[in-house]
Amino acid sequence: MLRSQYNNKPIHVQVDGTIVAPNDLSAWGASNNLLQWLNFKKLNDMVLQGTPSKGLIDGRGALWWAPKTGSRKLSTSEFGRRLSSSSTRPTAVRFYGSTNVTVQDITIVDSPQTHLKFDSCWNVLVSHVYISSPASSPNTDGIHLQNTQNTAIRSSYLRTGDDCVSIQTGCANVIISDLICGPGHGISIGGLGEGGSKACVSNISVTDTFIHNSLNGVRIKTWQGGSGSVKKISFSNISVSNVSNAIIIDQFYCNSKSCQNKTSAVSITDVSYRSIRGTYFATSAIHFACSDTIPCTEIVLDDIELLTFSPRQTVNPVFCWNSFGQIYSGSIPKIFCLQSGEPRRNRVETGSETC
Repeated sequence: MLRSQYNNKPIHVQVDGTIVAPNDLSAWGASNNLLQWLNFKKLNDMVLQGTPSKGLIDGRGALWWAPKTGSRKLSTSEFGRRLSSSSTRPTAVRFYGSTNVTVQDITIVDSPQTHLKFDSCWNVLVSHVYISSPASSPNTDGIHLQNTQNTAIRSSYLRTGDDCVSIQTGCANVIISDLICGPGHGISIGGLGEGGSKACVSNISVTDTFIHNSLNGVRIKTWQGGSGSVKKISFSNISVSNVSNAIIIDQFYCNSKSCQNKTSAVSITDVSYRSIRGTYFATSAIHFACSDTIPCTEIVLDDIELLTFSPRQTVNPVFCWNSFGQIYSGSIPKIFCLQSGEPRRNRVETGSETC
């Protein structure tokens, strides 16, 4: 871990070769608190940089994925079983509580879990980063943002077993552009509001991005029972190819077999989709599943052209539930279910629950 709470001089870390994680799980130590491998904490004016042909960080994640991917058998000892659980697989590179951070020209491969994480950071630039892990690798988000503001992610290639970019609570003023994403689960905001928590996300822009061979294209997902808001979100000039769900809002997100229905929800408002084009398969082009009591509002659809791979598809490719907004131009497929105007009882959260 590199930590300097009171540094006044810029720090520049240059990676000209390959940093390789230990090949033996026991070398990681026996502590349950091992949640990251390379950890940069409370730094100001920090640059982590490689070169276009060098600068590789190899997390050797196959050692940790083995129980799910079958790529390699682990020891049957309790220590091996504990380390293989998703709660203890470490993030490859993490920045915490840092300001003015730049990560560029770095390659990160096969992280045990998330590849690059920013937690409680301010003024972040990620540029020309290559991240790669197998599509079957569990929970291997490419770039994960949490409680981080003023962020630009651009000109990068992300192929993972989970979200290419994951945006969590406390994030604001994020610009994502010129990415190649896939395979993976697409670009996701959430899941937010788990366990009745309050979540706040605002001013997120995703533009000029290609998403291919992914479970989702662009997604917003929230748990029932949470509070707070997701607002001022823009997806524009997005190309998708061979994705299962191209555009999705899911306020009933649940990662288990069943979740209890609840009336409270993280509100979702002012979300625009402009120039979203490409192909989807199997499931849906557009899926808006919004809360029964707190509808999605101010959804904008403009210049949507999503074509199915299957000419025999019989399931309606568009689904809307309790979602309100406006369609500015014709769309493929036709969208008839989005309700115009405002809901009669718009319970967008106010007062103490406002972010």
